[in-house]
Amino acid sequence: MKTAYVNANVITINPAQPRAEAFLVEDDRFVRVGSREEVLAAAGSDAAVVDLSGNTVLPGFNDSHLHLLNFAYSRTKINLYGTGSIAEVQERSRKWLSERRPAPGSWVSGAGWNQSSFPEKRTPNRDDLDAISTEYPIIFTRVCEHIVAVNSKALELIGIDDSTPNPEGGEIERDATGRATGVLKENARYLAYSKVPDKSVAEIKEMLYDAIDFVSRLGLTSVQTDDFETFSSKNWKNVIQAYQELEAEGRLKVRVYEQCLLPQIDRFNQFLSAGYKTGVGSDMFKIGPLKLLTDGSIGQRTAYLNAPYSDDPSTRGIHVFTQDELDELICTAYANGMQVVCHAIGDGAMDMVLNAYEKAQSEHPVEDPRSGIIHVQITTKEILNRMLKNHILAYGEPICVGADMHCVEDRVGKERMKESYAYRTMNEMGLRVPLSSDCPVDSVNPIDSAYIAVNRKDLTGWPEGGWYPEERLSIDQVLKGFTLDSAYASFEDGTKGSVEAGKYADFVVLNGDPTSVDPSDLRSISAVGTYLGGKQVN
Repeated sequence: MKTAYVNANVITINPAQPRAEAFLVEDDRFVRVGSREEVLAAAGSDAAVVDLSGNTVLPGFNDSHLHLLNFAYSRTKINLYGTGSIAEVQERSRKWLSERRPAPGSWVSGAGWNQSSFPEKRTPNRDDLDAISTEYPIIFTRVCEHIVAVNSKALELIGIDDSTPNPEGGEIERDATGRATGVLKENARYLAYSKVPDKSVAEIKEMLYDAIDFVSRLGLTSVQTDDFETFSSKNWKNVIQAYQELEAEGRLKVRVYEQCLLPQIDRFNQFLSAGYKTGVGSDMFKIGPLKLLTDGSIGQRTAYLNAPYSDDPSTRGIHVFTQDELDELICTAYANGMQVVCHAIGDGAMDMVLNAYEKAQSEHPVEDPRSGIIHVQITTKEILNRMLKNHILAYGEPICVGADMHCVEDRVGKERMKESYAYRTMNEMGLRVPLSSDCPVDSVNPIDSAYIAVNRKDLTGWPEGGWYPEERLSIDQVLKGFTLDSAYASFEDGTKGSVEAGKYADFVVLNGDPTSVDPSDLRSISAVGTYLGGKQVN
């Protein structure tokens, strides 16, 4: 079956043919891209013809790093995103409890709070959550996903008291008297998560289907997602089964490249022994890299820095692994056909990751590893040069600027800020910069990311002149980052990422041209059609 799409403003992301007005799709591939006349001549008389009414067409958006299953799970929890105070957290939670009436004693979960938006500028603690309920164990996850707050009932069920030692790579926060506050950081989160009941494969599928439909409506046709530790069991087999069953049922509306979070060497070896490595799977669901979480976040001062935090000299943050542990995991990956990507926000964490990559490449050389660092926020010129020298991908997350701009200068000081969040610099140096949302930490809408990236303002339009505006991305850099560069990150730039003959006919139709609209009006643009393999899915 051939379908000719005409009367379109096609932004191809193909440097050999940047623009077109029509394209021909046969089965699931683009077969001709060019003028209306060229495409109709190639289509023949039996082809269907679709008039796109002058709308803009782009390759389908590809988010290079998010947490799709976590986003799906968060949509079943108390929605704490955008709360402006601890009182509002409490109000929303009481309303949710009164409406949902969960079974007595069942766990109550919420997600999305950010104390940087609170007038109190402090983290909710056990007493704040006790004021919501002492009947239910409560667990509320911060927007960054690196911190949880729990109430006294939860602490009791977890078995945490004032003398419980910190787990390796985590912190049980205590107040000045030594009392556990109910705030659990980094690996200490799992003490709580381990008590929350797991989800079945059937439940995972339904949550995923809801989230997939949501992101598809925004023009996403591919996602690179970290899902394996969403639930307490950390059962990667259930996650893989859920995706594979959705694919078999024809309900997978996006192509999925799984970023495999397997931070324990024994679990990673079990995964490898089961026959999994990067590239195993289909064109719809495929095993991607080993993913490692090496530090925390800026907002809670858990990102690992080389020097102490400017607003709290008592800490440099948390490194989740020792250098030896990180080396072992990454060397094992290189030796067994696994790409690697590492979450690293602080310069200290990035140095550790780069040390491990250099060691692995020396001991287990890979011709084209496409290793990466996700977030790359508190950087230095030296770190960026090491990344360039070693061909390390810089997974940029420009949307995080919208939240971090309100606290990061206090955290690290103006001097370190001069070389941080340097997404334009990375592009101009020649680094490959696939772009991501880190959803549900931030909005999954690529247009929201584009707005912040090109304006260096938050979604309210603040500050007027832009925040460190010299690091604004051009709209062309953003579009390439969410299409061809993201496809490169998954070794799929030969099959997707541009509107080009021979590639999958994955594309999005927009109601405006992001390259011609005033940057301040980017958010007026939205997806009006999403196509996967030549079929409209939304």
